[in-house]
Amino acid sequence: MMSFLILKPVAFGLDISDLSLKIVQLKKSGKNFKLASFGETRMNPGVIEQGDVKNEKALSENIKKAVKDVCGEKIHTKHVVISLPEEKAFLQVIQLPLMKEEEVQKAVYFEAENYIPLPIEKVYLDSQIISCDTKTRKLNVLIAALPKTIVDSYLSSLKKAGLRPVAFEIESQAIARALVEKEMSKEPLLLVDLGANRTNFIIFSGYSLGFTSTTQVSSQRFTEAIAKSLKVDLKEAEELKIKHGVSGDKVGKKIFEVLYPLLVELSTQTEKYLDYCRVHYGQEVKNILLCGGGANTKGLPDFLSVYLKLTVKRGNPWTNILSNQQKEVSQLPYDESLRYTTALGLALRGIRS
Repeated sequence: MMSFLILKPVAFGLDISDLSLKIVQLKKSGKNFKLASFGETRMNPGVIEQGDVKNEKALSENIKKAVKDVCGEKIHTKHVVISLPEEKAFLQVIQLPLMKEEEVQKAVYFEAENYIPLPIEKVYLDSQIISCDTKTRKLNVLIAALPKTIVDSYLSSLKKAGLRPVAFEIESQAIARALVEKEMSKEPLLLVDLGANRTNFIIFSGYSLGFTSTTQVSSQRFTEAIAKSLKVDLKEAEELKIKHGVSGDKVGKKIFEVLYPLLVELSTQTEKYLDYCRVHYGQEVKNILLCGGGANTKGLPDFLSVYLKLTVKRGNPWTNILSNQQKEVSQLPYDESLRYTTALGLALRGIRS
């Protein structure tokens, strides 16, 4: 997989979002792995806004606290791999003439200017060959870029926290590593990460990402809509969302009415990416995997399955970590682990390095 600023092997994963930090550290257990440490630290609004670090000092202090307060084994290493905000990344699959692998980077550098809406000298650029068509003598190459100002602010915050960043990854890379079995899919998959502040759409095919996008429909917006309509606080609204959701019981029906406009918005956005996959891959997506805290909204997979007329289910973020397709460990139950999907993918990258 692609990564930014590869320096040294990593030891634990750190998922940074606008309002929280999630940490996961894995350790080897025979041929598989097991959970060593995990934890979440909430952050005050304004430290990070829509992926932009607004207060490096506050972020570094929160990172220190997150590392210190993990459950399980204490974290002794300073090496870390972190996620970078999806909404700040530019990803594109391009075609290049068949050439030697060592020549690809140079060719990508020149071609990228045609696809990235920023001067090439102002971004960090990486690439990955995802397929080779010997008949047309073309390479399909995934390119990814992030503004240097964004990456540098995260790098500075980590250093202030006393950590040594080994690699930076776009969230979608970590999510795919966690959810896609053996990191390979013969048919295109749509991964939908229903996070607190936004939803990420990720098309994965073969061994690689093919496309990513974000929308402002989010798990938090679901909760806020429930709280406002039913006149309850956010904590109770969150509990109602998970316990009743959009199921067929009496409370679920009320919540369904409240959330229906957001559900239609989410479904419409999803249809756009299903159409994209149909056009660009010449194949229908048959399966959608959900993750993130919003995936725990009761009845949501069933609603989307009926609306979209295909299989929608919650993914298993342990699929490449635990043996025999286990979905949870005692310390981190399945529902909760869906919120840790990105962090688990980052940690898996770390333990394999």
